[in-house]
Amino acid sequence: MASSTTTFSTPLGASSTIVSRAARRRRATRRRIDPESGRALEILGHAIEYLADEYVRAGGSLCAHTGELEAVQLLMAANRAIYYACPQVTSLGDHLRRWLRLRASSPAAD
Repeated sequence: MASSTTTFSTPLGASSTIVSRAARRRRATRRRIDPESGRALEILGHAIEYLADEYVRAGGSLCAHTGELEAVQLLMAANRAIYYACPQVTSLGDHLRRWLRLRASSPAAD
């Protein structure tokens, strides 16, 4: 079984104070990707890369609303849908934090 890590970055010039503490903790999300989803992601990734390369090679403008850009956006949406449909892998640290929160919120047994 394969897993993947996704990282999210802040835009250039953005202050790190804008990013919430919870958002920083969620930067690296691991997902369990089954072989079928992995193959679909691989094929979609190659198709996106091919269309984008051909569009740039032809001298297309990024601000234009053309069929080629719509096709790339459609493939990217399908790619995200497949990726986000894969279940998240909870880390040991997440399990421990959840357990500690439950212990802290439960009434003490005397």
